[in-house]
Amino acid sequence: MSTASTRLPEGRYGRSAGERSDRTLKIVGAVLSAGLLVLVAWLGIHHVGGSRISAEVITFDIGDTAIEARLEVHKDAGVSGYCTLRSQGADGGEVGRADFRFEGDATRFDRTVTLRTTAPGTTAELMGCHAD
Repeated sequence: MSTASTRLPEGRYGRSAGERSDRTLKIVGAVLSAGLLVLVAWLGIHHVGGSRISAEVITFDIGDTAIEARLEVHKDAGVSGYCTLRSQGADGGEVGRADFRFEGDATRFDRTVTLRTTAPGTTAELMGCHAD
């Protein structure tokens, strides 16, 4: 005795529902992947190309009412802007914050800045730089 096959004849009724949904998922995945790639590329170009002034804290000396920080600044020629520096106390609270301006045609320079604090600070943290 033979059993009847539950499989449809090949090519007679078109694609199965599983094949159609697999194709749809592949198309949706490709579109979403392309969109994500474009977004990441745009953010990368914007971040690198948009940075006209940047700095880094090289060293800092802590005092009772001030912190002296040495900054290394990189900027485009002729661009002026400012960098924000802050200090936190031992309890984590902010004890000082100030903006320091950078102008001129030099593209790289070191500068020592003095950040006044309301209490002894434990850090000198660069919050960011912005071009005018």
